[in-house]
Formats: sequence, C-alpha cells, structure tokens
Amino acid sequence: MIKKTNQSDRRVLSFPAVHPCEAISPATLLNSLIILANGVCSNNSKFFATQRRNAREAIRQIGILLIFFEEIRDRGLNLSDLVVLCFSELHLTFQKVQFLMEDCTREGAKLWVLMKSQFIATQFRVLIRAIATALDVFPLDTVDICGEVKELVELVAKQARKAKFELDKDDERAMKRVLSILNYFEKGIEPDSGFMTWVLDYLEIKSWSDCNSEIKFLEELIALECSDSEEREVPFLSSLVGFMSYCRVVIFETLDYRSSDQIDVRRNMETLSCLNPEDFRCPISLELMTDPVTISTGQTYDRSSIQKWLKSGNMLCPKTGEKLTNMELLPNTTLKKLIHQFCADNGISLAKSGRKSRDITRTIIPGSPAAAEAMKHMSRFLARRLFFGTNEEKNKAAYEIRLLAKSNIFNRSCIVESGAIPPLLNLLSSPDQCVQENAIAALLKLSKHTSGKKVMDESGGLKVILKVLKSGLSLEARQIAAATLFYLTSVKGYRKLIGETPEAIPALVKLIEEGTDCGKKNAVVAIFGLLLSQGNHQKVLDAGTVPLLADILASSNRTELITDSLAVLANLAEDIQGTSTILKTSALPVIIGLLQTLTSRAGKEYCVSILLSLCSNAREEVTASLAKDPSLMNSLYSLTTDGTSQARKKARSLIKILHKFFETCSSGVEGSAVPHERPLHVW
Repeated sequence: MIKKTNQSDRRVLSFPAVHPCEAISPATLLNSLIILANGVCSNNSKFFATQRRNAREAIRQIGILLIFFEEIRDRGLNLSDLVVLCFSELHLTFQKVQFLMEDCTREGAKLWVLMKSQFIATQFRVLIRAIATALDVFPLDTVDICGEVKELVELVAKQARKAKFELDKDDERAMKRVLSILNYFEKGIEPDSGFMTWVLDYLEIKSWSDCNSEIKFLEELIALECSDSEEREVPFLSSLVGFMSYCRVVIFETLDYRSSDQIDVRRNMETLSCLNPEDFRCPISLELMTDPVTISTGQTYDRSSIQKWLKSGNMLCPKTGEKLTNMELLPNTTLKKLIHQFCADNGISLAKSGRKSRDITRTIIPGSPAAAEAMKHMSRFLARRLFFGTNEEKNKAAYEIRLLAKSNIFNRSCIVESGAIPPLLNLLSSPDQCVQENAIAALLKLSKHTSGKKVMDESGGLKVILKVLKSGLSLEARQIAAATLFYLTSVKGYRKLIGETPEAIPALVKLIEEGTDCGKKNAVVAIFGLLLSQGNHQKVLDAGTVPLLADILASSNRTELITDSLAVLANLAEDIQGTSTILKTSALPVIIGLLQTLTSRAGKEYCVSILLSLCSNAREEVTASLAKDPSLMNSLYSLTTDGTSQARKKARSLIKILHKFFETCSSGVEGSAVPHERPLHVW
C-alpha cells in the first residue's frame, strides 16, 4: 500500500501523493494509515533547522489521530463507506505531510528550506486544514470507541480548523539576513563575516562538510531546473550557491570532508580519450554540440548557443575575447561527423543531450550578479592564501580551486585572473603528497581555460608539471599530470616544447607501464596529442611505447583504453619506422582479431587504418599474413557498409590490396599455398 521512495527520486517540495484505490479493503487502508501516521510521528526525533513550531504541531495532531486509528483497529470495528472515504482523504494528506517533513529535514537542504519558509508554512496550513475537513465529515458518532478518544479527535478537528501555521518570526529574520547578504554580494561588497556566521549558526551548518552538502544540493536543484527548461529559480539558486561557496572557502578553515567526498573527487578524476568529449562540448553551454559552427576567430560553438550570445549584443569571441570581424557562422561538418561517431560508439542520444542543454548564462556568464561577485572575492582570497598561507591553508586553497573550477568556465576565468596559477605551480614541489595532488588537480582544471594554458607556460609550469609526471609523490598525482599535459598539447607550440623535453615522453611511457587503467588512458591520449607534431614520432618509438600498447591490446578488457591505444598505433603506423616497430611485436594478429570483435566504430576504424598502413609500408610480408585469415574479408566488407566514412574508404583500399595479392597468387607469381577467395569488384 505504501511505497517507500528514496528522497533522491522526488524533487524537493513536490508532493506526488497517490490516492488509495477504491477497491482497497478497509482493514488494509486502516493499517496503511497507521503506518503513515507512525512515519510522520517518527520525525519528532529529527532535527528541524526551520519550521520547528509548525512541524511540532503537525506531528502532535497526527500523533493523537494515531491513537484513534489504533483504537479502531484493536476493536476490529466494521467501517462504513463514509468512514473509508474519510480515511482515504486522510491517507492522501498524510502522504503529503510526510513528504513535507522529509524535505524539512533533508540533508543539505537547510538553506533552501529556509528561503522557502513562507511556501512551506502555507503548505503546513493547507494540509492541516485538509485534515480538519476530513474530520468534519467523519461520522464519529457511528464509531464505537471510548469517549476519551472521541474527545481527542474532536479536539484535533477543532484545533486543525483554528491553528495558525504561520511563518516563524525567527525563520523570517534569518531569511531576511540571507537576502541582505546576497544584496551585499551583488553590490560587490564583502558581507561582514559575523553576519554570515549568524545565519550558519541558526541553520546549524557547523562545518566545511555541512556547507559542502548545502552546495551539492543547490547545484542538483539547478541541474534539475535546467534539464526541465524551467530556469526561473536558477539565478536565485546560483546566488545561494555563491553565498554557501564563500562560506565554505572563507569561514570554514578546516577541511573535514567525509570519505564520500574524497571518493567522489577520486572517482571523477579526469579520464581522457583520443576522441575527447571535451573537444565536442560547446565552450558556452558545456553540452555536446548538435550543430557546430565556426566563427571568425576560428573557435567552434554550438549554433544555438553562439546565436544567443550574438543576439544579446556581444561582439567578442566568448573563448578568446577577440573582437569578431563578421557575424558569419560556418558549419563545421567534420567535427559534426566526429561527434555523431562518438555518440554512436558510446550510446549517447544527441537529441536528449540537446534537450538538456544548459543556458549560456550557466557557463561563460555566472548564474547571477551575486554569484559573480562572490566568486571574485573567493578567487582573490584563495590567491592570497596560496601566496601567504600556512601549509594547511595552501592545501585547502588548492582543494577549493579543484572544486570551484571543476565544471564552470567563469570560475576558471576568475581564478586565473586572480593570479592563482604561479603559487599552485610552486606547490607541486611540496613534500606533502596531499598538497601536491590537490595542486596538480587544480592546475588540470585551469589548463582547460585558454588563459590558464598561457599563464602556465609563461610561469615555467611545463617543467614542474613534467617533474610531477616523472616522480610525483603518488600515482594519482602522476596520472593527473598526464591529463594536464594532454590539455596543454591542444596548443600547437606546446606539443613541440613538451616533445623536446627529454624526460616527457619516457615519463608518459612509464605511466602506461605502471598506472591504473585511468592513468594508462591519460598517458596514451597525452602521447596521441604529442604525435600531432611530426617531430615527436621517433621519440615516441624510441621510448618503447609500441610494445606496451601491444600488451594493452592483448590483455585489457577496457574498450576505451584499447581504442585509444589503437589510435596511437594508427598514427605511428603511417611511416615506415613505425610500421617496422609494430611488426616486431605480436600486435598484428591481435589487431585482426579486434577488427572482428570490437563494438566501437572508432576502434574498428583505427584497426583498418593500421592494417592499411602496414600493408602500404611492408606490403608483401603483411599482405601475405592478412591473406591467411579467411575471416578478415568478411570484417572488411562489413565495414564498407557499417563503418564510419573513413573506415569505409580504408576498408575498400585494403580489400583492393588483398584482391591484387590473390590475383598475383593465382597467376603463380606468389606461392600457391596461400588461401584466397574470389575477388569482388570494390568501388
């Protein structure tokens, strides 16, 4: 009768109550009503940061009714249709009361519940009035129970009609203080810390982790608002996030994160890909682009996002800040095909992604003026701490930047502009493992910002990042350093610079050998980025990369890692030296097998690309080996219809090479022992 629902399955301050079905037996309905009433009364032991008086009164009245329900159950009375109808209405109301109680005590929702105090007080009043209405029509005289219980029910009905469920004066005062604080932020003024501490004390937000829980909850609400295209509350929610973030950064000096917070950070550590989804996200909306277009500065954006940017009167490139020479939007068809390929390989619906696309103001532009000013104040505070703080304060500042810069372009911009990168680079030399990990992770987030890359280069960051990659105090720090290098390789000049640093490529290769799957992946894609500079090819080969990648192909069960390894091998196989190195390993039969078994379309394309390059550079040896596999042709023919456009083209070229080989064998020029099949015309 009662379905227990996880709080996360229901949006806060929504009341999806279900009316009992008409066919339900009176006994079942009564038992369900008793369970519900007990559930409401159990909230008496929970902490209510706000709505204390209203919650207490609602629990008291329903507790009295619980005695009434249990009396009826214990006496085994027959219930009339009117009694059942009243119980059904009470059941519906009790469900809503329980939802309301859950929200008032929900973890991380204290600030939001405070700011919705007027609405919640109204809901309490409406629901208690609904109980009064049901009791008004309840045929109490027809129910054979003791007089004392009847008197209690009559008393509850009377009190429910007259009870004043109003906004608590203390809640109102706290709410006004929060609004005053947001107003200060909006004006660019840092509020008095005592003023903010009073609010935190009132809500009993006592620690860094309490504050972080509030931020997570508010951010989840923002995501829900955006996913439903109901963004009316987003500016206000963003302001509250700014306020809570400021409190977490400035007021709570001690990091007391729960183990789950650390697990979340480690679990969300960057895992990269040669088909890097970050490259497919619009810099404005941070969503996968459905219709990528390039503007006059050479930067690419999703059409709907950049059009909205331009219509709002902006004539600067959102990413570079350069002035636009014209308003022309050129379709980027190549990137569009890659995005479709990535989505197909990973089971992502572009239509769904488009519906959930966040507004421009969620990324480049802050969620509200108050949030913007709060972020600027925080950035300056964190930069000062990084320069002048104690070791513990510097560690906390790095960790805060790691969180703030995780998924917000505006935050990254503020932090870079505050001058935080140079002291973060200095922290990479810290003998404290935790400090080093937080510093390199913070730099990783900032390396995604165009200005961040530039400042890192100008501050000599490449040298210290490479030092962490080579001899970081933990494997995690080395793995994050590899991911940071990958983002730096997106700048053409840095690829050459990194490649010319003697220890860079060997350190990446060592990480492929020693790292976790995540670390191996980051190292592989960093090497892929370096290979975009032709001068790095021989260095990658000399470092012993190929045998390790061959081992990954043979032993790993991680499709993404295999696909990225194939991408690097496909690049290396394009020249004769790379071909020779690959053929010295046992990779060839493994690649042929992967062509037949991989589900990734990108992986299949890399396989056929490698095979084609090997045939082109070492024709006789490789072609004869391929011809011995009778199942290869089936895979190649399948690719000519089901593969990507590049895979289809390469598969046809490889089929032609094999046909020519079979024809030569048939004419007796080659040994007749090689099996062959009848050539077919390939266009």
